[in-house]
Amino acid sequence: MSNRVAILVPCRNEEATVADIVKEFQKSIPDCIVYVYDNNSTDRTAKIANEAGAVVRSETLPGKGNVVRRMFSDIDADIYIMVDGDATYDASIAPEMVGLIQRDNLDMVVATRRNEDNSGDAYRMGHRTGNKTLTTFVGWLFGRRFTDILSGYRAFSRRFVKSFPALATGFEIGTELTIHALEMKMPVDEVEASYFARPEGSASKLNTYRDGIRILTTIIFLFKEMRPFKFFGTIFIALASISLFLAYPLLATFIETGLVPRLPTAILTTGIMVLAFISLVCGIILDSVCRGRREAKRMYYLAQTDP
Repeated sequence: MSNRVAILVPCRNEEATVADIVKEFQKSIPDCIVYVYDNNSTDRTAKIANEAGAVVRSETLPGKGNVVRRMFSDIDADIYIMVDGDATYDASIAPEMVGLIQRDNLDMVVATRRNEDNSGDAYRMGHRTGNKTLTTFVGWLFGRRFTDILSGYRAFSRRFVKSFPALATGFEIGTELTIHALEMKMPVDEVEASYFARPEGSASKLNTYRDGIRILTTIIFLFKEMRPFKFFGTIFIALASISLFLAYPLLATFIETGLVPRLPTAILTTGIMVLAFISLVCGIILDSVCRGRREAKRMYYLAQTDP
């Protein structure tokens, strides 16, 4: 029996592109079902998607993360492909992504972007630099297995989709998907995909600086949640270093004269050292809690049936 493939397309005001997305994926994978989730569009996105042959549903909570959570909850399939509804990704590589999931029993395949617009309008230099910086940061914290953590074009196994908590609300969902795979040590891969400029009449919903800050905040938050010993251990080292730096001249004076002439500095130094050890203890305790949560997530992941 062939695998059931679901194409998931989160959309908000994409009437200029949604029909092309639906038709291109139906052409690439003829037996797939294309689901378009309308996220409070004020144009004809839902109507055009329905006329193109997609199954149209809606999610009223604003933000891509909320739409992804709803899609992952609602749709039952064997293999899922999620793609942005702006017609910037190449549908022709979808069969290759499905093939990798099937052949190598992978849980996620990420389409890394290759700019096909010589003007640079498709994948602007600022976006490339930001993506590279955030990808490097995630690799440093969680492991270097991806080169494009913000890609909006990915394929998933059923195990991944049904074990993913989906807590993000906006564009930071891509970061959460990546870190979930790294944390769970899932088998993953990447394929290179052409990345095109948006067609005329289609506007990006991404705010470079606001969403960049949200993504960076999400990375730090997830690092705290998933690597608490390293997170609080770093705070311990920083505070302990400051405390020792302040304490050295006081200690030298005390050894030389037997006096502590700067009592406020001595009190501050002691307080900083106490905070440092509190951070260390928090890291040790939370690391044990995190290990238990990781084991529970792993067992739930393994309980999901996969073809």
